[in-house]
Amino acid sequence: MTVSATSPIDTTAAAATTQAANDATAAGRTRLAENFDMFLTLLTTQLKNQDPTSPMDSNQFMSQLVQMTGVEQQLATNDLLKQLVGNTTTSLANVVDLIGKQVRAATDEAALKNGEAKWGYSLPANADSVKIEVLDSNGLAVRTVAASGDDLKAGEHAFAWDGKNDAGAAQPEGTYKLRITAKDASGETVASNVFIEGIVSGIQQEDGQGILTINGGKAPMSSITSVHQAAAPAVQNTNNTADQTSA
Repeated sequence: MTVSATSPIDTTAAAATTQAANDATAAGRTRLAENFDMFLTLLTTQLKNQDPTSPMDSNQFMSQLVQMTGVEQQLATNDLLKQLVGNTTTSLANVVDLIGKQVRAATDEAALKNGEAKWGYSLPANADSVKIEVLDSNGLAVRTVAASGDDLKAGEHAFAWDGKNDAGAAQPEGTYKLRITAKDASGETVASNVFIEGIVSGIQQEDGQGILTINGGKAPMSSITSVHQAAAPAVQNTNNTADQTSA
């Protein structure tokens, strides 16, 4: 597979806002921890040295504990709000812009649709053997193929599955995974990365994150590694075709 020039998503402003919120929350937690430690130290010291005939007021003690707990709960609320804002700006606005774009996602899952599922995989170095396995939803291998020739060399490679198992029986449509086991001449494992590429045809939000529909399958926004404009379809010259037919 050939990777085209990417068009990075503009997330600079969102990243700056998120970083500022992270810094403020971290500073608040640090101060809270320091104040709480000091509070416990002072409380322990007071309990050890208090006058038995005039003990410390328990109401005041409980009030201080409530105040410390309230501050901690407020920081937790800030975390939830920050996550909500991040999900809204990143998972919705940016994902909508991806519809119709050609993307690459670092995922081993692809959809089997109309008797075909496609993946890509990359090898950082030449391999002596590469075993390609298509796994079903239970993690069982339904199809095993041994790569050969140029598919053993370092670089990126494409793999298309016809939807049939090792016995030649067609498998039901759904989501399948690709597992690559590559070894060099000495039997050592060669690392590999699996990915999919395709046009984004839809989006949805699940568990607070944007989910893209790519080639009929699903991939989270966080798995996208490159984006570029989809190639325009070739335009046929119907007039020339008609003239040639008439001739």
